[in-house]
Amino acid sequence: IGRLVIGQNGILSTPAVSCIIRKIKAAGGIILTASHSPGGPGGEFGVKFEVANGGPAPDIVSDKIYQISKTLEEYAICPDLRVDLSRLGRQEFDLENKFKPFRVEIVDSVDIYLNLLRSIFDFNAIRNLLTGPNQIKIRIDAMNGVMGPYVRRILCDELGAPANSAINCIPLEDFGGQPPDPNLTYATALLEAMRGGEYGFGAAFDADGDRYMILGQNGFFVNASDSLAIIAANLSCIPYFCQMGVRGFGRSMPTSTALDKVAKVMKIPVYETPTGWRYFSNLMDSGRCSLCGEESFGTGSDHLREKDGLWAVLVWLSILAARKQSVEEIVRDHWAKFGRHYYCRFDYEALEPRTAYFIMRDLEALITDKSFSHQQFAVGNNIYSVERTDSFEYIDPVDGTVTKRQGLRIIFSDASRLIFRMSASSHVRATLRIYAESYEKDPSQHNKEPQAVLSPLIAIALKISQIHERTGRKGPTVIT
Repeated sequence: IGRLVIGQNGILSTPAVSCIIRKIKAAGGIILTASHSPGGPGGEFGVKFEVANGGPAPDIVSDKIYQISKTLEEYAICPDLRVDLSRLGRQEFDLENKFKPFRVEIVDSVDIYLNLLRSIFDFNAIRNLLTGPNQIKIRIDAMNGVMGPYVRRILCDELGAPANSAINCIPLEDFGGQPPDPNLTYATALLEAMRGGEYGFGAAFDADGDRYMILGQNGFFVNASDSLAIIAANLSCIPYFCQMGVRGFGRSMPTSTALDKVAKVMKIPVYETPTGWRYFSNLMDSGRCSLCGEESFGTGSDHLREKDGLWAVLVWLSILAARKQSVEEIVRDHWAKFGRHYYCRFDYEALEPRTAYFIMRDLEALITDKSFSHQQFAVGNNIYSVERTDSFEYIDPVDGTVTKRQGLRIIFSDASRLIFRMSASSHVRATLRIYAESYEKDPSQHNKEPQAVLSPLIAIALKISQIHERTGRKGPTVIT
């Protein structure tokens, strides 16, 4: 490697890294990120490798890196090399290798990414929404991650939102002591501000800028699965898609099937993948997929090979500008047309890995047994009939790669779903996630609280998994 490109002051959002890799045709990129985990000393710190398409390394690359790491015998370091990360431009160093000189280029953190966004959106329409006679007041929380410079430069300087629209825009190593996870559990400052009714649109970003959350006036919450489906249904508001067309949609398996309803009406294929953006990259590179998303507040399109929080927020602002409705009106209109998918995720975090493993093993044996098929569960006045169950596996339509054991699914005859999935949260602890989804077509039934609607399904999930009894927990750590 003879050239490194680094964001000014060491800051680049994950979507910006993807953008720069693709723009300069780099061999790849390394992202040092705490993401939604605690930052600073003692917190979990991750290293992500992006390949030449700007997307996360596929399993075959990660596995190869791991194999090579076991054969390394030595490495060389340059303890006296000092790079000024604040000074834009090239810095050259004479190192004792074949690259002479070794070049480090410090680039503006926002520039290249902003130019890409200008080619995707109608900035004049968004600017008029934020500054015109019928302007909407917005509140944007960067949660002390890397998004501060992007929010200020793009939403405030470029699109005209007042400077005080943006909060927590100073990147801090420990994120100010609050996990930078854009959900109702942690984005409490934004939620309280939105509940006051002063702002018509609110958004929060995670630490590296690839995930987001949308709130409407009075704190109206848009869950990530609904957001993905609403974006899909309104792509005609975005110049990029009017020009490029829409070839397909993608969603991770645990994400609600709200997107599928939109795709059916639009006659566009949907690809159901395991959790992990790398699975979408293959689909996009082959021209099969234009828009994709995950239930963990990650959404993106084929403009990059990463999920992109600010892109998603600009899509929402474009929809608001075009439809001249509030966030809540847009969501309720969508439910009236396509039905509402009640949805919740329950996270049991920091579990002892062996306990989590045996819970999933026993649960898989239970639900894949023939006697479990067509079983009925009566909870209160509700009766749920099992239609099918499986351990989800994915066959990549591009290269035929098979990925197995990606979560346990129980699908009921009324299209309700229960999903159980393991997610490693650190080297020593594990997270077990339970997802519950229930579909309601009747508009008169669209005003209920999700947890109330889903409580019978949750009762079934707890009964068959025995997770509380086997972990000693009384409830999940996080509910989203």
